[in-house]
Amino acid sequence: MENKTVNEYNQVIKACKDVFIKKTKDYGTAWRILRLGSITDQIFIKAKRIRSIQEKGTQKVDDDIRDEFKGIINYCVMAQIQLELADDERLEIEPEEINDLYDKFAEATRSLLENKNHDYGEAWREMRVSSMTDIILMKLLRVKQIEDNEGQTLISEGVDANYQDMLNYSVFCLILLNADENAG
Repeated sequence: MENKTVNEYNQVIKACKDVFIKKTKDYGTAWRILRLGSITDQIFIKAKRIRSIQEKGTQKVDDDIRDEFKGIINYCVMAQIQLELADDERLEIEPEEINDLYDKFAEATRSLLENKNHDYGEAWREMRVSSMTDIILMKLLRVKQIEDNEGQTLISEGVDANYQDMLNYSVFCLILLNADENAG
């Protein structure tokens, strides 16, 4: 089962990275101007839209929730890059460096997924996408609180771990949504 999950993870990340790289070619790394809180808020907007569509059962904007989960994944990677380059004032980062940074954080997050899947026995496969959306929103509220506390925590993991968790939950949602689509 573990190899299946890794393969599914890699497929989802490949699709997300493709969008990320294409947008980087279109816009450069303009997102480097964003403070971490602004990236968190962008993720929050996407997660709130997903929850709204899940609750209402309809939507008025054509963008599929799969695209919103992909956006969450890419914003989580952006946030991790911003954390890594916190002292780097460059706004424009060369495409090769962005590619390497994307891979670095995707691989680190996949490693976390593998470790947690080992311990939790892939419990996420039995969860609802709506529950994982709620967990993403909860983690966002945690990140916002940590940001408001200027990064200080007493006992909790930092924002980087929360971004990794949100990325992984978004991957899980896409895996489950794709499986439902292929089954039906």
